[in-house]
Amino acid sequence: MNASREPLWSRDDAERRARIDLAACHRLAARLGFNEGIDNHLTMLVPGHSERFYLAPFGLLWSEVKASDLLELDFGGTVVAGRGLVEDTALYIHLSVHRLLPQARCVLHTHMPHATALGMLEEPRLEMAGQNAIGFHDDIAYVDYNGLALDYGEGERLARALGDKSILMLRNHGVLVTASSAAQAFERLYFLERACQAQILALSTGRKLRILPQSVVQATAAQFRAGDKVGGQERTELHFQALKRLLDRSEADYAT
Repeated sequence: MNASREPLWSRDDAERRARIDLAACHRLAARLGFNEGIDNHLTMLVPGHSERFYLAPFGLLWSEVKASDLLELDFGGTVVAGRGLVEDTALYIHLSVHRLLPQARCVLHTHMPHATALGMLEEPRLEMAGQNAIGFHDDIAYVDYNGLALDYGEGERLARALGDKSILMLRNHGVLVTASSAAQAFERLYFLERACQAQILALSTGRKLRILPQSVVQATAAQFRAGDKVGGQERTELHFQALKRLLDRSEADYAT
């Protein structure tokens, strides 16, 4: 469905900020090479609503998504604000994850190259062999490929596989990253790709990975959790604001 029954651009500050943040995720993902043509999808729950989410209309490059472009969909799959096409796999995956996992307020699905490449290996696990990887200790679930997500059953299968983790490695496919905010989700997406890139590069030497001792991994993971703020401010938010300043200097239309 592509008809709007509500005003396209909300004047509510929280909704406007959420739209700008999700548009920024699209632009930044394109800048970093996490995108793939007009495919893959990034969504966020609408502030103040537990059964509505934002989704970019299908057919736009991520490098051209603007805050005002975003559609609002309800959990019946109906477009309640905005105009544009809704791609089937976006609907079935994201609606299911948002519905079954309310803590996943922001859901980013990409085929970014290094994480996707890792998922194509016989052993796809992100090994605890580097500092960035430790940031994902005990927070990644893995699920086998089962074809295109062309019904709610497949989306629900992915949501169940994710469970209480924030990252789902879709074997032979891509990744699904979830968080309670756009800033947190994009931080996870960014560092997941960096960790996967480092592992792929290390494996390309043909030499064995040096896995860190479990005691070091657990202690470092605790340090990550304890060090989530600097001067009382969230690291993830500081990073996201810095990235948005890059956009402000060269492609500020994302926020319109």
